[in-house]
This record gives sequence, C-alpha cells and structure tokens, in this order.
Amino acid sequence: MTTNQFSITTPDDWHLHLRDGDLLATTVPATAAVFQRAVIMPNLVPPVTTVEAATAYRERILAQVPEGQTFEPLMALYLTQTTTVETVRAAAETPFVIGFKLYPSGATTNSDAGVTDVGALGHLFEVMAELQVPLLVHGEVTDGDIDIFDREKVFIDRHLRPLLDRHPSMKLVLEHITTRDAVEFVKSMGTNVAATITPQHLLMNRNDLLVGGVRPHNYCLPILKRREHQLALREAAASGNSKFFLGTDSAPHAQSKKETACGCAGCYSAPAALPLYAEFFDQMGVLDKLEGFASFYGADFYGYPRATTKVKLERNSWTVPGQVDTAVGPMVPYWAGQPLKWRVAT
Repeated sequence: MTTNQFSITTPDDWHLHLRDGDLLATTVPATAAVFQRAVIMPNLVPPVTTVEAATAYRERILAQVPEGQTFEPLMALYLTQTTTVETVRAAAETPFVIGFKLYPSGATTNSDAGVTDVGALGHLFEVMAELQVPLLVHGEVTDGDIDIFDREKVFIDRHLRPLLDRHPSMKLVLEHITTRDAVEFVKSMGTNVAATITPQHLLMNRNDLLVGGVRPHNYCLPILKRREHQLALREAAASGNSKFFLGTDSAPHAQSKKETACGCAGCYSAPAALPLYAEFFDQMGVLDKLEGFASFYGADFYGYPRATTKVKLERNSWTVPGQVDTAVGPMVPYWAGQPLKWRVAT
C-alpha cells in the first residue's frame, strides 16, 4: 500500500494496563481516543480477583471516558491458587468479564499474588475449557536458575504444552510473545490458541535496551530478546495470520519509578499506540495488513463483533512527547522524543 492517508476499522487493544486512582484520568482518555475496546489487566494492589471487584474497577474506568467517546473496558480477573470454580462460573455469566489472567508469582509488576503451581489448578482449567472462558497467560517461569532470556520458552515447554494436552479445547491467549519459540507454539496449536504482540517487541530487540547504556524506558517484561526472535515476531504479525493480534501491554509508571536503581518494567505506549503499529507495518511494506491485526483478529478470536466505526491515519511526521504530566508525576512514554511517520487524524 502506497498512500498518505487511509482508514481502518476502529481497533481494539487486547492487553492494557490502566492502573487505578488518579492515574485513570490520564490513561483512560489516551486509549479511549483510538480504541473501541481494551482488555484491562487486573494486577492492581489488591488484585482484581472477583466479579464484584472487576465491576467496581470498571465503573471507575468508565467515569474517566471523555464525553462523546465510546469505549468498552473488558475486565480480566486475576487467577490465584485460591480462585474457586464458583468464581469461574460467575465470570462466565458476566458479559464484561473476558477471562482470567495467569501471572506466575513474581513474574512482573504486582504479580506476587499470582500462581505458584500451575499443575494444581486443573479443576479450574477443566471448567474454563467447558465454559470457554479464556485464559490469558503471562508465559514466563520465575525460577532463579532459569536465564531471563529463556523464561518464555521454558514456560511453554514446562506448563503450556501439558496444560493444553490435558485441556485441548481451552481458549488460551499467550500474551506479549517475545520469541520464535512462542510463534511456533501458537502456530502449532488449534484455533483456540492465539497470541498478542506489543509494539516494542516488533520495533526493538535487546540491543535497544542495552547497547550504549541501559535504556530504562525500553525495559519491559517479558524482556526484549535477540534480533532473531524479533524477526520471527515481525514475520508473524506481517503475515496476516489471524492467530496474532494487537495487544499493547501499555504499562504506565512514573518517570521516577523507571529512572532509578531498580526500575519498574513496562513501556507506556498508549499515547502513540496505533502510529507505532503503523510504523511497523509500513516498515514491512504491508500497511494493508494493519487492519486485520488491529481491528479484526482479536475480536473474531474472542467472539466479539467487529467495530462499525473507522479511524483515519495520515502520513504526517510527528515526534512523540518527551514527557506526559500525570497525577503521579511525569511519565516518559515509549518512543519519547523520536519521530513517527503516521498519526491518527483528528
């Protein structure tokens, strides 16, 4: 596609962190301006483990949607070792609850309450498979003896393959994939298994984190991998394979929490999310594949109707702001101070 302007069906973000409290006044409008729906991650403190907690959180989100905009938050519940079958059944009966998020304990921000023994949750997975309640997976082991760059592959081999062998009909999304191993795993499974891919994992590899100095605003989990893995992700996203779709994993942290001796993981990509993906598809020469990846495949997988509205993109170079002012102090967005070729037309 060679063009200076085009429209796509309004996209959805199938993996998003909004946080809570006063920060919602920044994070909700940034996503609602572009996306029809978003899957809201439940790793608050305390975590969102019940339908009742998800309902209250959803109301706080909706209160921050700007007037005149339509935005639908889809709530994920935080899976723990003490989640009950009754909670799974309640989630299945609640239209705005999309599924359960599996965080291995200690894998990422606010994951201490996460799963410590995947194998002990078979009774929950059986009901989830029966009711077709999706399982959204942060796919990394947290063992201290496993290299951080190998954690995704080990999780797939140690946990996901056996899980799907036991529950072959389970609807499962491997979130924010980072390796060729994950791409090949998802391709090898049935239509009930899919994956989301972030802009940072398409546009960068670990050189962008470590060469010339540590770059804290490119630090995320799962961590950026070798270029060979980045290329596998790029090929998968650009291929038009409907198993792979948009999930930004946009994760806001105050600048002071990123630029410190032990900085937080997460890239706050929401202010430039769609232009970042357009940048990637333009690099690959397949802008015509952006709409499927951003607007169709996720909705189709989860069983939601595709949006009926449009978003227009125009080739008009701009620079991502160096900072965003928020209630928790300045935040540095992903791609800060760098140019992008595409912008969302207003």
